[in-house]
Amino acid sequence: MPTSEQVSQTAEFTVQNIGGIDSTQVSIPPGVTVLTGKNATNRTSFLQSIMAAMGSNQATLKGDADEGRIQLNIHGETYERTLTRAGDAVAFDGDGYLDDPEVADLFAFLLETNEARQSVAQGDDLREIIMRPVDIDDIKNRIRELEGEKDDINDELATIEDRKTDIPKLEQRRNQIQEQIQEKKDELEEKEAELDESNRDIESSREDQEELEAKLDDLRSTRSDLESTRRQIETQNESISSLKQERSDLEDELEDLPETPMGDHQHLETEIEQLREKRQTLNSQISDLQSLIQYNEERLEDEDYEVLETLDDSEQSESSGSPTDELLGNDDDSVTCWTCGSTVEREQIENTVERLQERRQDLVQELNDVKSELEELKATQREAKQQQNEREQIERKLTDIEDEIESRDAQLDSLKSQREELTDDVESLEADVDDLESDDFEEVLSLHKEANQLEFAIDSLESDLEEITEEIEEIEDMLDRADDLREERDELLEQLTDERTKIDQIEADAVDEFNEHMDAMLEILDYENLDRIWIERVEQTVREGRRKVDKTAFDLHIVRTTENGAAYEDTVAHLSESEREVTGLIFALAGYLVHDLYETVPFMLLDSLEAIDSARIAQLVEYFEDYAEYLVVALLPEDAQALDDNVNRVTAI
Repeated sequence: MPTSEQVSQTAEFTVQNIGGIDSTQVSIPPGVTVLTGKNATNRTSFLQSIMAAMGSNQATLKGDADEGRIQLNIHGETYERTLTRAGDAVAFDGDGYLDDPEVADLFAFLLETNEARQSVAQGDDLREIIMRPVDIDDIKNRIRELEGEKDDINDELATIEDRKTDIPKLEQRRNQIQEQIQEKKDELEEKEAELDESNRDIESSREDQEELEAKLDDLRSTRSDLESTRRQIETQNESISSLKQERSDLEDELEDLPETPMGDHQHLETEIEQLREKRQTLNSQISDLQSLIQYNEERLEDEDYEVLETLDDSEQSESSGSPTDELLGNDDDSVTCWTCGSTVEREQIENTVERLQERRQDLVQELNDVKSELEELKATQREAKQQQNEREQIERKLTDIEDEIESRDAQLDSLKSQREELTDDVESLEADVDDLESDDFEEVLSLHKEANQLEFAIDSLESDLEEITEEIEEIEDMLDRADDLREERDELLEQLTDERTKIDQIEADAVDEFNEHMDAMLEILDYENLDRIWIERVEQTVREGRRKVDKTAFDLHIVRTTENGAAYEDTVAHLSESEREVTGLIFALAGYLVHDLYETVPFMLLDSLEAIDSARIAQLVEYFEDYAEYLVVALLPEDAQALDDNVNRVTAI
């Protein structure tokens, strides 16, 4: 009896018109469930129903139905999907358990045609299959983004370190200026005292004295304006020089870039679009072929008598018995074709299916070639676009610099004109002061000039002091930010390490998972003279278009032992059918584990294990049981007998 917890976790399936199923309801508790029965008992059709409920589109609609439905109740939630015939295709609708079933199709739903399972026997690129769910381009883009952020932080920290060394000099300069200001103020105070004393001694009209003082004030103010204008001219000259140097550097960068980066690549978009359309067409053709192959394999397995009953009535009338009776009376090596109704050799249909499978493999290879070419063109296009963007950005900067130089030149011309006017004003005021001078005012005039010069010097020094103080405060603020920047950089470095090693880590984990579980499985199954099957990661130089690049590959090694105890390396071609099946299943299990499907996909499905003997099937199922919440296995009755009695069994679908 199941516990209450098991009841609450039991998955309930309601299926209509899927594969060979008319209508059925099946409960699947956690753990191992065996679908047991002879051929043509809809075991594979029910596995397809589970896949469809999970979100996969690798399910077929019943041949005589226009619509099918799968409903799944699990963990308190309900998921429902429908299949609708649309011409020669089948449209899927509704929400499955998984948002994206692609990885589950590859590593969890291990039916006979599963690509990961078949990869060993077919000599496929094992590394490509394991890494297919990984968005490598996204990882590379993320690495580039993180490196850019890290470089920006390093540049900012380097600037802070450079400015940090300026603080002692700036503080020393600030102290010197403060001392100079105090000295000038002391001198000014003395001059003002002398002026007060002189003013008391001078016998002159107040009007003449006030006019002279007014002229002296004007002279001091004008001289101050003249000095300020000169400093502005100097600042503008420095800015223009800096801008011209930046312009020269940008022109050098621009010269290193192609004149028209996208000019020679205008055909890329067209070629990329053509390759995308070709990829879509190939995907559609492969999908159609797979559906056709699967349909014919099911018909061969089921011997679809029900379809035969719909053959032409005139053919039935000429027969002494029913079409089913005649079919059963035919030679075991012949079968009535379900497409034309004629009797053909079963081998002939099987050969046709085999040719369809070969055609599918050719299309898959062509699809891989198209994908490689598409990636190469996209990389070329990205590089050209990047160069185009760099060129446009530099050209915009050059335009902005030219505009700023032109603006600053105009300001410089204006300042030079202002300087000339102020110089004339100073000369004019000095002449006026000379006219107002007399012997009586000579000493006062001299004192006024000295006082004016001291006040101007004090103003200039105080301005310098303010600038230096602001600069020191700015550097201190930067130093306060440096610790935050270092912490941010450390975090970025950790993220970079994670991203850079992510691909290697997945590859290494996949190899470790395969080797570990393959060793354990071979020890359990005890194949004669088969010592070890293992994967080695190797670096290979391959050609991608016109380039040669280094890529990681997975080499599969098989080690056997002779009767004399000598070890030698064998090939996949020499594996027995049972050994190949087990190796393919363990490779799929490695993908299941390395992509953490046990966290997101509750079902693992196994089918077509007939090549493995019953005892080893039982050991294999027991091994796989530990990794999936629900392990559903389709077995013939004689194979199912080897499993423990406490395994849930479904005998009627």
